[in-house]
Amino acid sequence: MSEQTGSLLEEVTVEQVEPGDHERYSHYVRKEKIVESAVMGTPVIALCGKVWVPNRDPQKFPVCPECQEIYDGLREPQDGKE
Repeated sequence: MSEQTGSLLEEVTVEQVEPGDHERYSHYVRKEKIVESAVMGTPVIALCGKVWVPNRDPQKFPVCPECQEIYDGLREPQDGKE
């Protein structure tokens, strides 16, 4: 019999967030705030804490990893709401 030796490897993905990275993603925002922003032109706050006035098609960008984690229930929202 031969003895097997090997190593156990775990793949870990680390995303570095640089200034301006929020601009390259689409973000999750509470529905009522999206409507309010569209009507009043007021800024919205994404689950990750980004503040801006939406003005582009979010389907053209990947989802913000921070917003996705929060949406999936892995983290607490940073948008000031419970």
